[in-house]
Amino acid sequence: MDAVLNARIEAIDALLPQTQCRRCGFEACRPYAEALARNETLPNRCPPGGDEGAARLAAFLNRPATPVDRSCGEPGPLKVARIREADCIGCTKCILACPVDAISGASRWMHAVIESRCTGCELCLPPCPTDCIEMVEADTSESWTSEQANAARSRLEARMRRLNKVQARSLETPEDRRRALVAQALERATQRRNLAREVSAPAIPGSPA
Repeated sequence: MDAVLNARIEAIDALLPQTQCRRCGFEACRPYAEALARNETLPNRCPPGGDEGAARLAAFLNRPATPVDRSCGEPGPLKVARIREADCIGCTKCILACPVDAISGASRWMHAVIESRCTGCELCLPPCPTDCIEMVEADTSESWTSEQANAARSRLEARMRRLNKVQARSLETPEDRRRALVAQALERATQRRNLAREVSAPAIPGSPA
């Protein structure tokens, strides 16, 4: 990729909230940034960024600022997913749908949302067979920060690397496929342990919420 174009994409991607919600019509924030860098789409298609975010994108791209296209979704306060425990059947479909690994759980066990990781993308809602997930306003008055955006981007990238590795292995011999399934199961177990530690870790006094 041309170095100038790549730098332009990186700069645009840094302006996006990294919610990975697909409301812009692209599979994630990065593809939207790539399309913007190539002048293939408009800078007002990101509801999570709000009208201010659309204005920042327009300014960077030297285009007229316009409000967010409401056909993509309504801007508003950050919402997070919550799972009603009584209705969860442990199907793992929400875990597979979450782009930022914000849902913990295992097959046939109740799942839970790690709210500090949730970007409010709502991608877990459609595949849920029991409609046990609801979106609620986040328990914070603070805006979505650049640190949270960077963390969400990192989790998406880690998830994609993991899935690509599993997919590559699955295309090889039956023994390789078996090993890939075992590796995937071990990866999920490691992820569950890490999430459990993250949830149970005591807050550090003076640290940001």
